[in-house]
Amino acid sequence: MNDIRAMDNKKGMTRKGITSLVIIVSLIILVTGIALSISLGAKQISLSTVFGSIFYEKEGINSQIVRDIRIPRAIAAAQVGALLAVSGAIIQGITRNPIAEPSILGITQGATFTIAVALATQKGIGSAGLMIFAFVGASISGFLVYFISSRSIKGVDPVKLALAGIALGTLLISLATAIAMYYNLSQQLSFWISGGLTTAKWSGVKLLFIAGTIGMIASIAISPQITILSLGEEIAVSLGLKTNLIRFLGIIIVILLSGSAVSVAGNISFVGLIVPQIVRGLVGTDYRYIIPCSVVAGAALLVYSDIIARMINQPYETPIGSLTALLGVPIFIYLVRRENRGL
Repeated sequence: MNDIRAMDNKKGMTRKGITSLVIIVSLIILVTGIALSISLGAKQISLSTVFGSIFYEKEGINSQIVRDIRIPRAIAAAQVGALLAVSGAIIQGITRNPIAEPSILGITQGATFTIAVALATQKGIGSAGLMIFAFVGASISGFLVYFISSRSIKGVDPVKLALAGIALGTLLISLATAIAMYYNLSQQLSFWISGGLTTAKWSGVKLLFIAGTIGMIASIAISPQITILSLGEEIAVSLGLKTNLIRFLGIIIVILLSGSAVSVAGNISFVGLIVPQIVRGLVGTDYRYIIPCSVVAGAALLVYSDIIARMINQPYETPIGSLTALLGVPIFIYLVRRENRGL
């Protein structure tokens, strides 16, 4: 018995070491990416100018670009990537569905739909108002998909979850497009549908920080319960876990995180699918380790995606959602085929 406990402790230490290594490497990559994001763009700015603009007052157009445009954009990219990655990890854990993700479940599309309604009905609405509308849309679509796919005793049906999310998401995006065409908002709404950070400002950074801090603390708090729930309904119930409560809390957190991300960056898909899958392969199935690693890895992924989106077709920008979809669709297909083979 002592030998078994020693082996378990050794595995735990190894997993903690791997987790620490993943976080450190991801942080180095992230910090490098933020520095590149601030200096690169349609107008090249030297690192010395970037340093001067950050740490002491320096006049000039370059300093203004750095302080007012590129720094908030880089920080917002990191925040949005972290929020979407954690959202994907949580939704995969509480549903035991490896292909679950906020955009696949229609949550981000619901937020986009209500943003379209807000733009059509509320002239001059600010970022705080858009975030409120995004939360409402994400809540409605998220809970609707969840209840459609729920089974009274056995919990959520993974197949129904994906099908309901895709169907509802397609409907909501179609309705958002129709609203945009009717109210002549197609150009304005195209940003929210395709995703991007061209409008990221310090106000959005502050809102993401508040929502992200609350969501991340809550995510870490329930991470042990998510780990138990991911093992299976029967095991979780036998261990005394209140599965319905944990799922409900998980959905609330996902709505908070993904809704705030959509309100700043629009409908960016597959980040919540890619990052948790990679992290799970590195650190195992314990969500106490998956969630912190997803924060840093998701932030790094979207920072570099934003850099590529700005540099690939200068002076124009490629939608970030297109880049993440190029990465996410092959992984999605692979996971679906793997699940089918498992059946």
